[in-house]
Amino acid sequence: MRNAAARSNLLVPELREVMDIRQASDYLGISPDTLYKYASEGFVPAFKLGNRWRFKRSRLDEWMDHQSDLQAADAELDPRQKKPVRPAL
Repeated sequence: MRNAAARSNLLVPELREVMDIRQASDYLGISPDTLYKYASEGFVPAFKLGNRWRFKRSRLDEWMDHQSDLQAADAELDPRQKKPVRPAL
């Protein structure tokens, strides 16, 4: 019985408050490379511990809520007015 419980815990990743880039990318559902780029550009809330990026789950949740609110506000604009699109080069 104890082995079955231990094995089932292996299937469920532990959600920590502070995550590394792999854990945070899994949490957000994006690739680690994309998350690294976003963190480097300051697009997502992150901090460096030594030379490695770290992400607080609570800050990512707040950031996602804010991004969701921004998109909802954009949806309330006149639907006939489209956002400008950059031409492909």
